[in-house]
Amino acid sequence: MKKQLVRCWKTTDPLFIAYHDDEWGTPLHNDNRLFELLVLEGFQAGLTWKLILDRREGFRKAFSGFDPKKIAKYTEKDINRIVNDPGVIRNRAKIEATVNNARRFKEVQNDFGSFDAFVWKFVRGKTINNALKTFANLPAASTESKLMSKELKERGFKFVGPTICYAFMQGAGLVNDHLVHCFRYEQIRKMTEQKATKAKTVP
Repeated sequence: MKKQLVRCWKTTDPLFIAYHDDEWGTPLHNDNRLFELLVLEGFQAGLTWKLILDRREGFRKAFSGFDPKKIAKYTEKDINRIVNDPGVIRNRAKIEATVNNARRFKEVQNDFGSFDAFVWKFVRGKTINNALKTFANLPAASTESKLMSKELKERGFKFVGPTICYAFMQGAGLVNDHLVHCFRYEQIRKMTEQKATKAKTVP
């Protein structure tokens, strides 16, 4: 009999299960996917993550596969197109912020070589493995997310408050906030600690 996996939360939603098992908390280093996550976390503010997951494909179609180079060239016509697209969250302020952030994203890449290098510097390139037993102890923000938010805002990004940045850090694996009894917690902890050990032993 196949052993049942213990997860952070109980759900039968296949989108939630896939996101939890394959994405949430897994260290992410691809610039375009980091941009996608930053956009989605911004849209999620004030809403539920389920709503975002349900419309994720709609977002991808509307925003050119989350390619920041393409989005940075969007005009008012593109913004109006997305505002009228039922496949996304039709919030003009957040849509305009996405276009703005794509332009700022390119500037960060020019300054740091990649957006990946920029965001991971806030955790010194290593995942923070917390040891939460319940989500009641989950912080809304952290010192690192506050610093990230501050610098992103200084660089002209929008919808990047400390809480949004912390959710982004969780999703991108800068922080491992899987509960300790969840099967993914130990998987990610071992993976990130092994990588850190290898990095220290490289001559």
